[in-house]
Parts: sequence; C-alpha cells; structure tokens
Amino acid sequence: MLCFFLLSEYEAEQPTFPDGYESKQESVSLEAGILQPLCMEQFYTASAANTVGQQFLSICEATTSSEPPDPKTCSPREYLEYYIFPILLPGMAELLHQAKKEKCFERKRTKFIACDFLTEWLYNQNPKRKDESFTEFFSIPFVSDWLKDHPRPPIPLSLLLSEEEASKVIQSFWRGYRVRCDPEVQELREWQKQLREDKNVIKNLKEFWMKQEAKVGSKLEDSEEPTPNHSRFLLVLSPPPPQNTEVMD
Repeated sequence: MLCFFLLSEYEAEQPTFPDGYESKQESVSLEAGILQPLCMEQFYTASAANTVGQQFLSICEATTSSEPPDPKTCSPREYLEYYIFPILLPGMAELLHQAKKEKCFERKRTKFIACDFLTEWLYNQNPKRKDESFTEFFSIPFVSDWLKDHPRPPIPLSLLLSEEEASKVIQSFWRGYRVRCDPEVQELREWQKQLREDKNVIKNLKEFWMKQEAKVGSKLEDSEEPTPNHSRFLLVLSPPPPQNTEVMD
C-alpha cells in the first residue's frame, strides 16, 4: 500500500505531457494492453519486434519534436523521455539483433555480454566521435582502466569454440573413448602398466630428471662466477730491429 501511495503522489506532482505524446498514448487501450494475453511466439518474431521498436521510436520523436526542457530543472521523467530514451532505445534495438545473432535465445549460456555490447555501441555512437574510427570494447580507455583494477575471470573454452570446432573436439574424444573400450586395447594398456611397475619406469624417470636439473644448475652457477681480470697483463709488440744491408760493388 505504501508503494501505491508513493506512486500516486509522484504522478500527481508530474506536469502534463506534450500533445504528441498524449495522442500516441491515447491510441493504445490500457485494458487491451493489460488484459490481452501475449503470445510469446508472436513476440519474438521480427515483425512484432520491429512494430514495438517503431512505437517506441515514434513516441520519442513526438517528445523530442517540442522544445526540450532544461536538463538541470526538469523532472526525472522528462529527463528520461527527452535525454535518455532517444539515445538508449536504438542501442537496445541493436542489442536485441546482436543477441539473436549470438543465439542467446536458443542457449542457456553464451559468451555474449549485453552490457559490454551496449557500452561499446554507445561509446562509438557518441556525436563527439563522428570522425574517429571504431573502438573495440576492451580498447575503450575507461574500460581498460577498470579492468586493470578489476580483472575478469577467463571465459570457458566451451563458450569460445564455434559449433564446428566444438563438434570436432567432441567427436575426437568420443572416438578415443571407443578405442579405449576395445578389449584388446585395454589388455595392451594393462600390460604396459604392469611393465612400468616391474621396471620402475616412473622412479627411473624421476631420478633421470633430477640429475638433469642438477647438471643445469651447476652449469648456471659456473656461468655466474666472475671471470678473472687480465687487464694488468699487457702484451707489447715491438717491431723488429732494422737490418744493415751493404751494397756490394
């Protein structure tokens, strides 16, 4: 009851809407919108989505056709209708189209993040960036600064793979599983396991790699030792003395 009271009080304080907005609002029956059942199949069709989007855009055009109010003194509802919705609704429409391409309505989990797409779209549609090239989401300055302090967990590989790549991974795993289920292959694997245990292959491998690491460590220590300074020993090369040659008559 308190919520309804606050809403009614808020509605009473709001000014009247423009004529264009009233005419658009009166053309739709309130009872038809509330009492009429909504068919989900019809809602997700392209024609129904375009109709809803056109209705929203037409309402926004009707509200923006009149003189916009002062953003510092207008009511919250006027601010939304004149300054937020005309910019946000086209982005929401593009968001729905992209979500359909990413098959968000068909799968439970996808790599598509709606807030990231909307942020990227609004940033690139900024009128102040008309002459600038397209900027990817992770290249936006404030996004990169935020992610430095708040890194995201990696996206699972199952969401990054395409349908063809995922089908190849599943098929290869299934083929390997079927091969490992073969009785002859199982017998061979058991024989190899028993052979490794009898000859202590794992222990010998550990000892081998420990020796190799010790050799590499000793070589690194030898290379880090300072080389002796031989600069005090100078080798002076003097030319040979001239030889006296006599010319015989």
